[in-house]
Amino acid sequence: MDVSIIIVSYNTAHLIADCLKSVQNSSGEEKEIFVVDNASSDNSVELIAARFPAVKLLANKDNKGFGAANNQGLLICNGRYIIFLNPDTTIAQDTLQKAVSYMDQNQHIGLAGARILNPDETVQESVSYRYPGEKYTSGEVAGLKGNIACVLGAFMIARKSLLIDLHGFDEDFFLYGEDQDLCWRIRERGYSIGYIENAEVLHWGGQSEIGTAPPALFTKKLQAEFLFYKKHYLPSTIEYIKKAQTRKAYFRLITLKMQLPFASNKEKLKNKMECYQIVLETNRA
Repeated sequence: MDVSIIIVSYNTAHLIADCLKSVQNSSGEEKEIFVVDNASSDNSVELIAARFPAVKLLANKDNKGFGAANNQGLLICNGRYIIFLNPDTTIAQDTLQKAVSYMDQNQHIGLAGARILNPDETVQESVSYRYPGEKYTSGEVAGLKGNIACVLGAFMIARKSLLIDLHGFDEDFFLYGEDQDLCWRIRERGYSIGYIENAEVLHWGGQSEIGTAPPALFTKKLQAEFLFYKKHYLPSTIEYIKKAQTRKAYFRLITLKMQLPFASNKEKLKNKMECYQIVLETNRA
């Protein structure tokens, strides 16, 4: 088996059928497809079971989180390579073929991302050369292989043997940050992170969080960010980051309050202010 595709689903019934069709119609590689559903309240499970009988479906009774659900699939995969794919994506017909070929030809690459496109086919930012807060570090990133820090988790291909050795994703990350953490740990093992420019993936983005209010979404991301810091940065670095964030938050709150009476979209401005207030409360804790 060349490649195993793992898709974690959570209330994306309106999109996952197109995703699965694009994977099934892809050419060139022997593949198996897993969907791990995290207790969706829509009809995702029923839709997949009825329309895609060849897909191996794991239906969780509760939401285990993104990393834990991917790890469920990882344990029963047979492919040489594992592809973690978001349900709000579709892949080009030759994407799997190009991804596997790239990994075969670049043995120093442990994990790679693809060229991610927005729905209007403009290029989506999907490659990071720095980790969150990296500019405040003092030697923590020294020795990590390659120049790419991480790639967007919407599409990632990795060597199964390496993932098994690393025990997959760190399940302490419920949602957000787990892709950055995995890339860090892969680089620690002496592998680089790659980018497959000619493998294309269309990504809608944020579909499982449509009903989440902006401040609540911001809180989830901030919590994941600090978990990443705790795992990989020195305590002195984390304190430095907190001080810098606090200064920025105070400054932005002052300027946003001044803008509020004149803003055309007051709700958007208030959401921003609430997010900066969350930063202050988090850093005081």
